[in-house]
Amino acid sequence: MPLGDSAQRKSKAKPNGKKPAAEEKKVYLEPEYTKSRITDFGFKELVVLPREIDLNEWLASNTTTFFHHVNLQYSTISEFCTGEACQTMAVCNTQYYWYDERGKKVKCTAPQYVDFVMSSIQKLVTDEDVFPTKYGREFPSSFESLVKKICRYLFHVLAHIYSAHFKETLALELHGHLNTLYVHFILFAREFNLLDPKETAVMDDLTEVLCSGGGRGGGSGDGAGGGAGAQNHVKER
Repeated sequence: MPLGDSAQRKSKAKPNGKKPAAEEKKVYLEPEYTKSRITDFGFKELVVLPREIDLNEWLASNTTTFFHHVNLQYSTISEFCTGEACQTMAVCNTQYYWYDERGKKVKCTAPQYVDFVMSSIQKLVTDEDVFPTKYGREFPSSFESLVKKICRYLFHVLAHIYSAHFKETLALELHGHLNTLYVHFILFAREFNLLDPKETAVMDDLTEVLCSGGGRGGGSGDGAGGGAGAQNHVKER
């Protein structure tokens, strides 16, 4: 399982030749943008495990859905996330590295890192031994730890979109979709302790603003017109 054998490390090193994102204005924290959602539904209630639903089934269903949604969200800005523009997988002053199955650090650009992430997760969610879909099949004992790793990598991708490509997301009028996805994902991860707070600390300022009050936004109009854009920009990975 490629994802299970991989890991990430952090570094204070800044991307080559680029001003650290931490010194730049975080446009995604502007009130006019943080209030944008495609729905004003309270996600706190939505993420709770329904009665008579198996926990692993609930984790599997939602994890697979988040994978597809994060992949779709990234695809809308993938043409801007190039090896030249994003020489490292950086989020503010944090840099992520990919480790292959042999534990060797792989030097890669942001688009390469995201490709490693999406390819590895795709293999897992389509593996019947890990994400069983047939009646009577058991989930592996390592299932929860695998879900946590998937969530960690999906968080990296979401954080990179905010940190490096929020302006492009704004131009496509898809910030409402991004905010909604982020809120839903973070509240789900919190509900089932799927993300280490130290891992998500790099985006604590955004999380505090978006997820207060159960994730309800101050308005939904800014992002509502982006649905067609998301469909038009989707690419197979």
